[in-house]
Order: sequence, then structure tokens, then C-alpha cells
Amino acid sequence: MLIIDCELCTACGICENSCAFGAITVQDDCAVVNEACTLCGACVENCPVEALRIETAEKRIQADAADYQGVLVFVEFRHSRIAPVSFELLGIGRKLANQRGVQLSAVLLGAAVQRYTADLIAAGADRVLLAEHPELEQFREDMYAAILERVVRQYKPEVVLAGATAIGRSVIPFVATAINAGLTADCTRLEIRPSDGMLLQTRPAFGGNIMATIECPNTRPQMATVRPKVMAPAEPDPSRTGEVVVIDLPADLLQSRLDVIETVANTEDQVNIQEVEALVAGGRGLDSAKGFALLRELADELGGTVAASRAAVDAGWIPYPHQVGQTGKTVSPKLYIACGISGAVQHAVGMQSAEVVVAINRDQTAPIFDIATYGVVGDLYEVVPRLIQRLQEMKK
Repeated sequence: MLIIDCELCTACGICENSCAFGAITVQDDCAVVNEACTLCGACVENCPVEALRIETAEKRIQADAADYQGVLVFVEFRHSRIAPVSFELLGIGRKLANQRGVQLSAVLLGAAVQRYTADLIAAGADRVLLAEHPELEQFREDMYAAILERVVRQYKPEVVLAGATAIGRSVIPFVATAINAGLTADCTRLEIRPSDGMLLQTRPAFGGNIMATIECPNTRPQMATVRPKVMAPAEPDPSRTGEVVVIDLPADLLQSRLDVIETVANTEDQVNIQEVEALVAGGRGLDSAKGFALLRELADELGGTVAASRAAVDAGWIPYPHQVGQTGKTVSPKLYIACGISGAVQHAVGMQSAEVVVAINRDQTAPIFDIATYGVVGDLYEVVPRLIQRLQEMKK
């Protein structure tokens, strides 16, 4: 934390002027820091009277860290099916477990879900930890967290993975706090460092302007949530065999302060850009909402749907479910056509897993061309109609 010694502070304002985050102001003859502080240290370096200093808490070294082994995946089960992100996590989990030479476990919570254990084993799990009870039919984060905490404490995995979904983002921080473990959210890449077996967790940082690689060297397990559609699921192998372990659920684990009255599926906008193979995305370069009518025509010819950058969504040209990027959805279609999208890191992180990327932009220096498979420098209102015409000719 940043400590300010008001007896030494002369209220010169140098710290306020040097702070890039607006985290320091001079009030009543002394500097005051707010929650925007990132502990970058610029104010400490620039203070002429050394009135500021940064104090860090002593790092906690976990004595039994060596006892933790294996990779554990939290399987998300909702609306009578396993969420696709769970199979993606089993895919990357299998790779991590192979690198460490350890077992891959999947923990499945729900009511009447035992029949899905074979699918998890086929997807790469060596062991399925099954928590099955009628009380688990509805997701209640405090109950789910209590069971997961018990599982982690009992089986001591060195790595715990969950999807960066509404459910994963709500329940996994519960568990991390309860067991005092490190947690990295919204990861887009996971790998094992060969030298010491550390899990390297990469995620966007500073508004998506950089990619940060984070590690948790002092505590176990190492916990991460992973954005959907950034990892590839393994090809299912029905011949794989594994172990199913039924978790004992005492009454205290099935207590919740939440009462679910009703679960209602949203039917207002059924588009799911994460499940289509061709996306035609529009950005600020469309200039208006009318441009999406043209993109929809191209998407229809390709058997796909439209997507958008944050700029287009913020402008009100298209609803949020179509947004791709750090604050939207992560997609990995076979074909991604970016029309009038500059390709800033915030957007690129959401679509860089696409097999083929076609960029159409007037600006030949746009960053989107750095990640595009094919690039077309030109006016999208000239290029897209020609693409549509050519597709129609080929169909005939």
C-alpha cells in the first residue's frame, strides 16, 4: 500500500502531477491517495522530500505446497447439458496434466448427472468427482462453493480451472477466498514452465492494451478462469476408461442462504456468435447502423451471422450479444471477416483464434492486417457487394 507521511509532505503537488491515474490529490496541505492507485511508484520516485513510500505485505509461503498434485476442472452443467467451455477446459487440462505427469480430474455437480460422466472421461478426464443430489439441481453459488472447497481441500489439486462464465466467475472467487489461493481471471492462454512446473496464466490487462502473464509461486492450488472459445476441446475418445468417485454430501454442505424461485431462459435474442462457423463483423468503419444490413446479406450467403466491435455496440448500431472482444465474447469460427474494424488489442483478443481472418479496411496501416490471413485495402461498401455478387455467381 502507498503510505503518505503528512509531517514530511509539503503539498508541492509534484506527486499529483506525476500520477498517470489521477490517484493522488493534494488536500488540506497533504497528499491523499484514492482507490485508483496502481502502486506504480512514480509518485514515490518524484517526491523531493521522500514523504511517500510503498509498503508490501510479507508473502505467505504455503508449507504443504508440495502435497498438491493434479489438475482439476470444474464442469459447468446447466439446462440439461454440460457447457461447451467445460470440454475446452478438459482439452487444455489434459495437456497440462500430461506435461506435469499427473492426473486430470473433473468435478461435476448437479441432480441426476451421473450419465454424463462417460462424456467427461471420453473428453480427457482420468477421474470424475461426482456430487449428485436433488438440492444441486439449481445453481446456488454458496452451496456450490462449499462443495468445491471441500473437494479442493480433500484432493489437493495443484491447478484448478473453471470457465470465465457467469457461473464460473461467481463461484470460483468464493473458493479461492476460502482457501486463500491465488486466482487469475479471464485467461486466454495457459502453459507449464518446464523449469519448475509453474502454471503461466496469460490474460489481457490495462484495458486489453497488453497481455500479462501471471504466476502464483507461493500458494496452491493455482486457480484460473478461462474465457470460452479460446481453448480447443480434445477429440472425444469413447474407448478411454476412468474412475468415477461419488462425493459424500453431508447435510451442512447442502445448506444455502439463497432460494431460487424460478429460472427463466432469455428468448429476446437467440444469437450465439460463439457457435457459428462464419462471422461477418462490423466496426466503427461502417459509419452507421445501416451498414449491418449489408453485412447480414454477406453473412447469409456464407451461412453465418453478424458480429461487431465494441465501438459499433456502444454506438447503438447492434445489440450487445453480437459484441466480440475483451468486454464481449470470444469466438473461434472457421471464417471471420472484419469490416471496418481497426483491430485493437481489445478486439483482437476475442477473435484471434479464428481459422481464417479476412480484413477489409481503408487504412492499410490498421492493426487488423497484422493478424489477418487475407487483407483487402479498400472501401467496404465497394468490396462487400462484390463479395456477395461473386458468392451468388458461384452458387449458380
